Amino acid sequence: MKKIFQYSFLAIFLIIILSYSYIKYNAASNGNQAPDFETTLVDGSSFKLSDLRGKYVLLDFWGSWCPPCLKEIPELVELHQKYPENIVIVTIALEKNDKTWKKVADKAGFTWKHQIANQNRFVLMSSIARKYGVSEIPSKFLISPEGKLIGKLSFKEIDKLLTKL
Repeated sequence: MKKIFQYSFLAIFLIIILSYSYIKYNAASNGNQAPDFETTLVDGSSFKLSDLRGKYVLLDFWGSWCPPCLKEIPELVELHQKYPENIVIVTIALEKNDKTWKKVADKAGFTWKHQIANQNRFVLMSSIARKYGVSEIPSKFLISPEGKLIGKLSFKEIDKLLTKL
């Protein structure tokens, strides 16, 4: 019985490692075209990432259950208020329960149109998160007006870039 448990544990561990590696190494890299996706926004309208070409786009992967995500929300709201004409913010809430994020987003002041709530039992297995190799949240990806992935940047780095515009 002990051997079965050990082999089962080893198999699960290997599956997790292989899944993580597959997601990380098959995700888009800086300088490449940002992976396009289509989904439905929380207001019920359809959304396609490539429709936002021509502006900088910030994809922000977060969760209402994630303390570091909650801590940086004021910086995200401030960035939106500071550069409303220069950047489009797309928030992607990775949730197990699709009711909690709404309370947090409303309280935090998410006033932008492009909000996505992606419910999945295993939150990081969201199809959108996998395209970008998200292995932890919060994760932010900046996309150029040409649709190229600039990379994972901090709010300070994004602010510096947008100040130059």
